[in-house]
Amino acid sequence: MSTAAASLPGDPPGGRRAYTIWGIGAAVYFVAVIFRTSLGVAGLDAADRFDVNASALSTLSILQLLVYAGMQIPVGLLVDRLGTKKVLTIGVVLFTAGQLGFALSPSYGMALASRVLLGCGDAMTFISVLRLGSRWFPARQGPLIAQIAGLCGMAGNLVSTIVISRMLHGMGWTATFAGSAAAGAVVFVLLALFLKDHPEGYEPAPPAHSGPAFVRKLIAESWREPGTRLGMWVHFTTQFPAMVFLLLWGLPFLVEAQGLSRGTAGELLTLVVVSNMVVGLVYGQIIARHHAARMPLALGTIAATAAVWGATIAYPGAAAPMWLLITLCTVLGACGPASMIGFDYARPANPPERQGTASGIVNMGGFTASMTTLLAVGVLLDATGDNYRIAFSCVYVLEALGVVQILRLRARTARRERERLVASRVEAVHVPA
Repeated sequence: MSTAAASLPGDPPGGRRAYTIWGIGAAVYFVAVIFRTSLGVAGLDAADRFDVNASALSTLSILQLLVYAGMQIPVGLLVDRLGTKKVLTIGVVLFTAGQLGFALSPSYGMALASRVLLGCGDAMTFISVLRLGSRWFPARQGPLIAQIAGLCGMAGNLVSTIVISRMLHGMGWTATFAGSAAAGAVVFVLLALFLKDHPEGYEPAPPAHSGPAFVRKLIAESWREPGTRLGMWVHFTTQFPAMVFLLLWGLPFLVEAQGLSRGTAGELLTLVVVSNMVVGLVYGQIIARHHAARMPLALGTIAATAAVWGATIAYPGAAAPMWLLITLCTVLGACGPASMIGFDYARPANPPERQGTASGIVNMGGFTASMTTLLAVGVLLDATGDNYRIAFSCVYVLEALGVVQILRLRARTARRERERLVASRVEAVHVPA
């Protein structure tokens, strides 16, 4: 049954100006993802530059994601308290400084510190963009706007796989990463000059409470909602296979285990990104019209990913055929859009004053799973002499955990959503015309 509804009283108007303002926030997220994923096409170069093994190389990404995941709830609280513009401004300064520091790093230790700084700034972007969308667009457009935000991130990933990789091999390490840092300065100017937290006349009420006790209460109330927890586990289970593939291990797997050239491997990584963008538009339209499709889409994506991932790493012989690698990369493209479904479970479960906090909890899911898998793959590669079949099998442990939690929480979440729908209809009946 379609759940698309007319705008609720007090809904923001949306429209062209909303897209323009929100587009500035999305541009910040776009640049953040370029910086986040640039290591994915530079993994082999980084190993040579800093003279490190697979475990140490994975630590560069793990530490970045550890900071990112650990900051999600604090950032959600900051967005709820300070607003989008202030948090995004801090984020731009931090991730730009991190990218520039990475360009100039003479040692592995400085590279680690730079990735921490980058992860810290990156952590402030996506939740801010989600909040900006909820302030500028009607609630019925929420799923589509969230998927478009995900598309902006994947466009940033596309820049990494196509532009950054070519710059890296044409211009060298320092010029590539330092040059890309200029994009941070551009979005900083746009942000400072033009971004507004909300339309005129739609200013949210100031926070009624503050202090550590209120913060703990806000987190506890967000977590208590089954929709928040279901959203986190959906994000956890759907996002991480593609993230691990794009962020670090896809290029080495395709080059070292599958025997492809770097150019062909880069084209396959690009296919993941293009598939993500196409699937994101499809998923956004479907969910905006039929909320009941959320769970089938999420579980279907998990099942398809597990099947194709297993077929690829278990294929007899030294390397999988190209048609199977193309299928794998196409299916991995659905992981990002499926992870956005998690936010669509948390959004209706929480009132406006908890949206940032709830989104932070959800966003921790996929990045925690990605961080864990990045570490596990690196350790297993070192322990098994670069056996990617064994190392990549660890994906199934986290997928099994996530599916169990999703199945456990889905009925409880559906019941709570029905209760809220009935309550809102009763309230609407009693509101005087």
